Amino acid sequence: MKVLLTGHMGYIGSVLAPKLLDQGHQVVGLDSALFEGCNFLPERAKIASVAGDVREFVQDPARANEQLHDIDVVIHLAALSNDPLGDYRPGLTQEINAQASIELARCAKRAGVTRFVFASSCSNYGASGDGFITEQGTLNPVTAYGRSKVEAEIGISMLADETFSPTFLRASTAYGLSPLIRMDLVVNNLTAWACTTGEVHLMSDGSPWRPIVHVEDIAAAYIATIEADRSEIHNEVFNVGQTTENYQIREIAEIVRDVVPGSKIGFSDEASPDVRNYRVDCNYIARKLHNFKPQWTCKRGVEQLFEAFTSNGLTFDQFNGPRFKRIAHMKEQIERGSFNDDLFPVREIVNV
Repeated sequence: MKVLLTGHMGYIGSVLAPKLLDQGHQVVGLDSALFEGCNFLPERAKIASVAGDVREFVQDPARANEQLHDIDVVIHLAALSNDPLGDYRPGLTQEINAQASIELARCAKRAGVTRFVFASSCSNYGASGDGFITEQGTLNPVTAYGRSKVEAEIGISMLADETFSPTFLRASTAYGLSPLIRMDLVVNNLTAWACTTGEVHLMSDGSPWRPIVHVEDIAAAYIATIEADRSEIHNEVFNVGQTTENYQIREIAEIVRDVVPGSKIGFSDEASPDVRNYRVDCNYIARKLHNFKPQWTCKRGVEQLFEAFTSNGLTFDQFNGPRFKRIAHMKEQIERGSFNDDLFPVREIVNV
């Protein structure tokens, strides 16, 4: 199967791309290279890529059709990928995450692509209380990021017909080791704090619930989706993760404390309750996608991170700097003139 993978140079994409190749799929990437140089580990695979921003790609119908005409499936990861990025300029988040995503799906459908897998998020549930929520639950996003994902789901779903099958993967909060690791994700962040300072540093009171899922299990969900029968995935929505992997933030902190020797839990002076609070039921994906078999638990993931951080000599200044924090790196790229204020690349990006 030939796959167009957008965001292949990101946190999930740099894990998913080599796994797709290992499964025998042909992969072409599409990425603006906003996070080029943010590597924590060497990337496992170099893949052919189409240069540029998704917004520019969809504004040139002839080019899009040429690039998409022999693609079997689009996996669309590219986005402003968390709440701080989303809040930086909400209109830009809506433009990239929603409008460009819907237009990419339209371009794919016109070009004869039969499957489109969209990277959605459990952030769509927002403030949902303490009860478990299924894919049919009320969407209540409380951030620009969550709202953009909901809008994209609605717009892309309307394109579904007998020739075009979109699927929506609402991933739980990601964590785990990746060549382009993010330190602004809760499990990664708490583990990095503990490894570099001895304190598991909480920015909230620790009470909110979060579903979490390892980045390798997210990658496995995408592969299971594109390899499933069309009848199993046509216009379907899946919560990605395991129902047993819902934790209060303080429970994650306790796991980190127990794994990292000598560490203790501490709270920021600004620690306060977080309005984002949701527990996610992931039983539907287990019933429908039989090849999706998640392997990771929070404890095992923290152990993986602890070993990687210590063996690579991670320091506080490194993990807390712009290299591994998406919003800080983005602002640094704008200040350097590599990207303009609308996050279009200023420098020329060459096709690989």
